[in-house]
Amino acid sequence: MADVCSTEDTRKVFETAIKEFGDVDILINNAGIGEQKMIDETDDDWMMMVMNTNLGGPMRCIREALKIFLPKKDGCIINISSVSATRPFCGATYTSTKGALNTLTKNAAMRLIDTNIRCNAVAPGSTITPAHLANKAGKQPGGAKMLQYSGHYVYFPGPECDPIDQAYACLYLASMMGRHVKGQIIQVCNGAFL
Repeated sequence: MADVCSTEDTRKVFETAIKEFGDVDILINNAGIGEQKMIDETDDDWMMMVMNTNLGGPMRCIREALKIFLPKKDGCIINISSVSATRPFCGATYTSTKGALNTLTKNAAMRLIDTNIRCNAVAPGSTITPAHLANKAGKQPGGAKMLQYSGHYVYFPGPECDPIDQAYACLYLASMMGRHVKGQIIQVCNGAFL
């Protein structure tokens, strides 16, 4: 088990992968904290914890992966973003970090443009996971109050996806089918967040 908020833990994850498998070809940044806290109910401790996990974690992992990817000029980075990055109906910190993750995705793709290292993101919509079910039930941190203000801007939950739908998008990006896809955010939302 590792903490993406720890630079040391992140380094150890990559060292272990190299030791066990000899190489790393694909990085999927999937760790994250979902929440529904409104800006006026977000204290600094909560804000920093969510930011450190949802944005700091991917930044740390990308830095470590590039130590492996850059010498061979090859690799694949997939960040798991959210439809909330562009339709910010969830909590203030969550939506802000996912918007920043989209920008990081494009920034890293620009940095890596002269290599075969691809950096893209998948932006899930309502996907049937424990976190989504908690969100629907108003049981995420912050409850359902934010949806009182934002709900009429989005079709939530709308048509839902299964986790495999997000996995298929990652498979596409990680395979040769996505070999020339760089800096893109692929939204997988079953049409609910057009």
